[in-house]
Amino acid sequence: MRSKFQQLALALALALAASALCAQMALARKDKENSSSQMPEQKRAMHALNRLTFGPRPGDSNRVMAMGVDQWIDQQLHPDKIDDHALEARLAPLRTLRMDARKIVENFPPERAIKAVAEGKQSLPSDPSKRAVYKAQLERFEQKQERKQGGADAAVAPGEAWLTDDERARHREERLYADLRAEQILDLPPDQRMREILRMPPEDQRALATSLKGDKRDEFLEGMDPKQRETLMALNNPQQVVLDELVQAKLLRAIYSERQLQEVMTDFWFNHFNVFIGKGADRYLLTSYERDVIRPHALGKFEDLLVATAQSPAMLFYLDNWLSVGPNSEVANGIPKHNRRRARYRPLVVKQGKGRRTGLNENYGRELMELHTLGVNGGYTQKDVTEVARVFTGWTLKQPKQGGGFTFEERMHEPGDKIILGHRIKSNGEKEGREVLHLLARHPSTAKFICAKLAMRFVSDNPPPALVDRMAQTFLKKKGDIDEVLKTLFHSPEFWVPDAYRAKVKTPLEFVVSAVRASGANVTDATPLARQLQNMGMPLYGMQPPTGYPMKADAWVNSSALLGRMNFALALTSDKLRGAQADANRTGNLPSDPQAALATLENTLLEGDVSQQTHLTIANKLRDPQISGRKLDDPMRPPNVSTIQGLLLGSPEFQRR
Repeated sequence: MRSKFQQLALALALALAASALCAQMALARKDKENSSSQMPEQKRAMHALNRLTFGPRPGDSNRVMAMGVDQWIDQQLHPDKIDDHALEARLAPLRTLRMDARKIVENFPPERAIKAVAEGKQSLPSDPSKRAVYKAQLERFEQKQERKQGGADAAVAPGEAWLTDDERARHREERLYADLRAEQILDLPPDQRMREILRMPPEDQRALATSLKGDKRDEFLEGMDPKQRETLMALNNPQQVVLDELVQAKLLRAIYSERQLQEVMTDFWFNHFNVFIGKGADRYLLTSYERDVIRPHALGKFEDLLVATAQSPAMLFYLDNWLSVGPNSEVANGIPKHNRRRARYRPLVVKQGKGRRTGLNENYGRELMELHTLGVNGGYTQKDVTEVARVFTGWTLKQPKQGGGFTFEERMHEPGDKIILGHRIKSNGEKEGREVLHLLARHPSTAKFICAKLAMRFVSDNPPPALVDRMAQTFLKKKGDIDEVLKTLFHSPEFWVPDAYRAKVKTPLEFVVSAVRASGANVTDATPLARQLQNMGMPLYGMQPPTGYPMKADAWVNSSALLGRMNFALALTSDKLRGAQADANRTGNLPSDPQAALATLENTLLEGDVSQQTHLTIANKLRDPQISGRKLDDPMRPPNVSTIQGLLLGSPEFQRR
């Protein structure tokens, strides 16, 4: 039996699926009719906010109308002119955001670094905080090695299935001791609290860090400076600190940045040039990838962005191009660096194995043309893929697991001319790659493919071909200037047709962030929001294939997923989501009648853009005391405003942008 909330969520989910389909059909008909009708100014403001931002905040539409919609769009296209100091203050405690990859590895060591310490190849750091992290991980590493030597299966360690009964009893005792120790330390001032932790033996430090969860963790961390907080969490899992801060920063930027279009485009391009954080060294390389490669070029020249991603350590590692060796290169033929006369040496077979350079790798060449530039129907062949792969041999990394950067190694590079898309690329070392990137960045198929994706993000799941053609013409004429392409898009009649209004279904990221922005909630910890996204099937930086997450509605519209959205909306508005506090001022002057409160909130949250079906579905449910909060024998009791807000945030209208 479904609960009343589940029944309501299912009804709204079905309404969303039906309305999304109808909206796309209506938009397609309107495109065919080439209607010249435009939206009224208030809807123009809301439409611009829904498409160019992660969703309007209370009062945003009035601010945009006061400035003028076109002037506001122009401002968003020039983010350097927008003050974003309030966001920077929120990001300040996240120290890893300002570290390069080497610094991240040094402060939050992977197992490779701990193994080097255990084998005497690397010294422990002198800094007390860093030293504590290394010692805690060293203790864990040594335990793991002992289990391996004892023949135990280390793979089952997280569940402690490998422990004997005596060991399980000892671990329970350690956890109880850690809990007791945490309670004792909690009463101390933050600095003294940290000193006590650093004086503990490594096993006690790890036990303490592991025991800190949820509200208890928040209470324990209160008052500590950023370095102290990071150190405490790193005692248990250094890599998780890096991921948590990266994820928190993405959500905080999406929620609070005044440079909303830049954040939308940063998300768009990261998804286009996707890198999976779960692959080895990319756990440490992704912070720099988003900060130094994607965001600075999000509104710049496409070719600059393409070159930056091609040379990015994160991309080189993700698609294994750093391991790619030309079959006729000096490395493949075993020619020492100091002597390049091949005739004196017999060819050597490059050994296969993890982390070894194994020969020509076509991963990057294929994705460069299929996903990054030309598109799957862009006119290239398998021969072109192989030739591009030969061009990019030698584009490699210096010690990627230590956070090293891009380098060109000529001894790995395939010599000779290459033929790509009918163009001869003369043998010229690293410059061959630059020539190919230039060729692909200026290719008509690239212009069409990129512009179609942009139109899909900002206009509709099936964008009008005429609009894509005009955008592609701008792309080619302006040499891939993303800013100019977006101007063509935002000034097009297709962008402003009335049937485009709320016609795009939000992805889970867009939905979660827009709900937080609309509710006015104050986010002090974005980690629970990230977990919600994981539950909705969109973990941040967690898309393993290079395709990135889909933008079309059919990938996200189903009853189970939409029930999850409804549950999230209700948890957010009722203050049941840790780390996000609802805005108490939003509900102070609402009418005491549930139906009148519903009407007021429809205007507040959705500018009154609620269908009769949605209004009646929620209004009928508000007659239920369990949902409305009003008991039949107590008509003066105020309505359950948080529930009404949650139902509206879960409505079909709010889930479209």
